[in-house]
Amino acid sequence: MEFQNVTAIAEANVYFEGRVVSHSIIMPDGTKKTLGVVLPGDYHFDTGVPEQMEIIAGSCEVVIEGTNQTDTYRRGSSFKIPADSSFTIIVSGRPCHYVCSYL
Repeated sequence: MEFQNVTAIAEANVYFEGRVVSHSIIMPDGTKKTLGVVLPGDYHFDTGVPEQMEIIAGSCEVVIEGTNQTDTYRRGSSFKIPADSSFTIIVSGRPCHYVCSYL
């Protein structure tokens, strides 16, 4: 995946003692995306706005707040998380790389 004419924010967003790291980019239309990697482990995140997570490499299991369902996502797949919600992401094996779009 490649993005043209973006502004990259050099300072990383670092979570869970460096086990989840992302960098923000600002698209030409002003929207923001984050590009990141999740190392093996279980992590819980809250959302303020709706998000779409596209898996670029690796895989993960996800449980979205309010469901008891665990879904698996691999390279080329994506999932959405509602605003003012939360989700748990579980990565086993190799790291999971993603692009997060704020909807």
